[in-house]
Amino acid sequence: PRGLSVTYVHGMRYGQIVMGPAGSGKSTYCSTIVKHCENIRRTVRVVNLDPAAEYFDYPVDIDIRELVHLDDVMEADDLRLGPNGGLIFCMEYLVQHLDWLQEQLGDGDDDYYLFDCPGQIELYTHVPVMRQIIDCLTQLDFRLCGVFLVDSQFLLDVAKLFSGAMAAMAAMVQLELPHVNVMSKMDLLNRRERHRVESYLELDTVSLLDDLGGRMGPKYASLNRAVASLLDDYSLVRFIPLDSTSQESVTDLLLQIDLAIQYGEDEEVRNADTNIDEDEDVTDDG
Repeated sequence: PRGLSVTYVHGMRYGQIVMGPAGSGKSTYCSTIVKHCENIRRTVRVVNLDPAAEYFDYPVDIDIRELVHLDDVMEADDLRLGPNGGLIFCMEYLVQHLDWLQEQLGDGDDDYYLFDCPGQIELYTHVPVMRQIIDCLTQLDFRLCGVFLVDSQFLLDVAKLFSGAMAAMAAMVQLELPHVNVMSKMDLLNRRERHRVESYLELDTVSLLDDLGGRMGPKYASLNRAVASLLDDYSLVRFIPLDSTSQESVTDLLLQIDLAIQYGEDEEVRNADTNIDEDEDVTDDG
């Protein structure tokens, strides 16, 4: 049985699929996690999957722009694509060349990756490319967790909160991954705003509907109730607040993600096997 345990975990790798609308703080999140992992002596590699990215303040190990760049696609006379169409073209091009991504990832064991993804929401709702990329990574023995970021400043408005929750749920349903939803940029809120946003973490749709109904008028009541009912029926969307200036906040979030992908549990299995072997050796010597 011990041999089977080691065989099972051999080659397993771990990753976060970092998603969220443009401006939700994905790059800041990746930078925060990279610095935190340096402090706790965990090796983490960053994969940039955004062909429109311009700047990083952290090392990027694999970069889609080496394969295809949005600027080049938009400048191509035969394509005549704008920013959104060009980005989808880039992602579809990556899907057609997943062997490139596989070659870049190599065959390392127990590696931990951050996949920094584009912000176009349609990539996570109805365009299948992200699901195809995730399926490829799963076949490469990755345990993945979706990390969906929403700007906490955006969520101060209840109507926008419902919109963000629906977007997060759409990504969860489409990608079928263990999923953690994050309220980012909590450090930018004042005390009153922070208290308001923290009351939204569990999505109490009854009280939210009362707030929404008082502002939007009766003609939207049926629509609001339908959206709230959908969120209640699935009971999937919960948010974890992230203050990137607080080590405790970052630690708590990373713990939730590690639990979702069972990071570290395989190492415990190996350690247990090693300890048992050592005990057997001591017994034999005795």
